[in-house]
Amino acid sequence: MPSTNDGAIRIDSVSHHYGSGGAEVTALGPVDLTVDPGSFLVLVGASGCGKSTLLRLLAGFEEPSQGSVQVAGARPTPGVTAGVVFQQPRLFPWRTVGGNVDMALRYAKVPRDKRIERREELLGRVGLEGTADRRIWEISGGQQQRVAIARALAAETPLFLLDEPFAALDALTRERLQEDVRQVSAESGRTTVFVTHSADEAAFLGSRIVVLTRRPGQVALDIPVDLPRTGVDPDELRRSPEYGQLRAEVGRAVKAAAA
Repeated sequence: MPSTNDGAIRIDSVSHHYGSGGAEVTALGPVDLTVDPGSFLVLVGASGCGKSTLLRLLAGFEEPSQGSVQVAGARPTPGVTAGVVFQQPRLFPWRTVGGNVDMALRYAKVPRDKRIERREELLGRVGLEGTADRRIWEISGGQQQRVAIARALAAETPLFLLDEPFAALDALTRERLQEDVRQVSAESGRTTVFVTHSADEAAFLGSRIVVLTRRPGQVALDIPVDLPRTGVDPDELRRSPEYGQLRAEVGRAVKAAAA
């Protein structure tokens, strides 16, 4: 498990542009955020508001046009700073379930004699015990996303980043995976940043919710979530008045920010 000091995020006066000259588009900013280690931050807003752009900056896939992004006091490095789960699983179809996780473990430099034990631990963590030998086309879309989550957790990175990973799944599968991610994030101790356009998903998952405005994305709402994160039945939590009030508040903010 990574040190709880590793996941601190500092975003200072960050803006990001695409294109140049008359074709330049400002996708994000300016944004200022400080995120405590171990937090579950949900970025929520309408399509095109810069949520995924900010996630890519945190992963180190891109450099901000202005300002700075730091994780644990350093610039993010792709493959080192964060494990990332995308909207599509992006698995290797020629490898088995276990083979996909093994490849991530190899890149993470986990010793060969430790990989089987670590692989089984990761698959168990996401509810895929006994599936290591199955082919990717033999498992459901929800199970494929579970493999992607296990693969993203293979390296001991300080951040766990998820970019609308459940958007293409049916409602029941999405709820189950939300519950899994909530638990996995708490168990791993990593700082988690989750991108969504759903106020319901934000209310269920986040220990902190940030709503972004329409492009260029800026912070419209930044609230801590005072809902229990462990020891509560997920269905009871979703039925609680506090959850309903939070979901409604976030939904109103998303609509206002997109106007």
